[in-house]
Amino acid sequence: MAENRRGLGRGLSALLGEAEEGQEVQAGQAPAGEGAREIPIELIHRNPEQPRTHFAEEELAELADSIREKGVLQPILVRPSRQQPGEYQIVAGERRWRAAQRAGLKAVPALVRELGDNQAYEIAIVENVQRADLNPLEEAKAYAALMGRMQYSQDETAKVVGKSRSHVANTLRLATLPPTVQEHLMAGRLTAGHARAILTAENPAALAEVVVSKGLSVRETEALARAKTDAPKKASGPRAKPKDADTHALEADLEESLGMAVEVIDRGGAGELRIRYATLEQLDELCRRLTRR
Repeated sequence: MAENRRGLGRGLSALLGEAEEGQEVQAGQAPAGEGAREIPIELIHRNPEQPRTHFAEEELAELADSIREKGVLQPILVRPSRQQPGEYQIVAGERRWRAAQRAGLKAVPALVRELGDNQAYEIAIVENVQRADLNPLEEAKAYAALMGRMQYSQDETAKVVGKSRSHVANTLRLATLPPTVQEHLMAGRLTAGHARAILTAENPAALAEVVVSKGLSVRETEALARAKTDAPKKASGPRAKPKDADTHALEADLEESLGMAVEVIDRGGAGELRIRYATLEQLDELCRRLTRR
C-alpha cells in the first residue's frame, strides 16, 4: 500500500491543530485550505460512514455543559458536501458537533478540507480510535471495515491508525463474539479485557452471562474461562493436541494474510481450520480468494 497512507494517526493532530492561535474567526462559508472558521450548525451534517455509532448521553451532557461555559476549544474537521452545495459533511468531531447543538450554539469552529471518500474514511477511523472512550466493539468493526475497504493487511492497518499489530489483531477478534456478548460489550457491561478472556471459552455467551450477573473482574473472568476450558470432557474422537510453536506461527501467518481470526485444531494429523469473519465484506473477500483460479 502507498507509504503516504501509513502513520496517518501521527499526522492527524497536526491537521486538526493547524489553525493558528488568535487567528480571526469569521462567520459564513470556509474556503478549503484555510484555517478554522465559524460555520452555522445547520449547514453541517454527520457522515453516514462514521465509525462511532454510540454516543453516551451522560458524556454528551457533560461536554455540552463545558461548551456552554468555554465554547468549542478544538475545531471539527469537515469537507464540502457533494450532495448539498454550500454545506458540509463531518470528517472528525461529530461528538463536539452534537454537544454544541445541545449547548444551543448557532455555529461551530471548523476546518474545511477537500478530501476524497477513502481519505475522509481513514481520517474518521483514526480520529475515533485515538480517543480512549471509543467502544472496543466499534473499534474492532472500524478496523475490519478499513481492511475490507482499503485492502489493508493487519500490519498496514496498524501503521495507519498508529497502533501495534497485536492490538489490531486482538481487537478484531472481538467482532467474532456471539451477538449477546457483543450487546454486553456495547452497553459497557463488559470491558475489552473481559471480552478477550471470554473469547477463549467453549461457550462465550454462557460465560458472559455469568460474568455480568456476578460482576466479575477481568482476572476472575480469565480464571473462570481457564477452568471451564480445562474441565474434562467426554471423548468424542481423537483429542486435540496442545499447540506447538509451529502451529501458533502458522495461525499468525494465516491471520496476517487473510486479515481474519484463524484457529488450527489438529487431532493427530486430522483436524479443523477455523476462519472467523467480522463483516460480510470479509466473508466476500474470503470467498473470492478461495474460488480464485
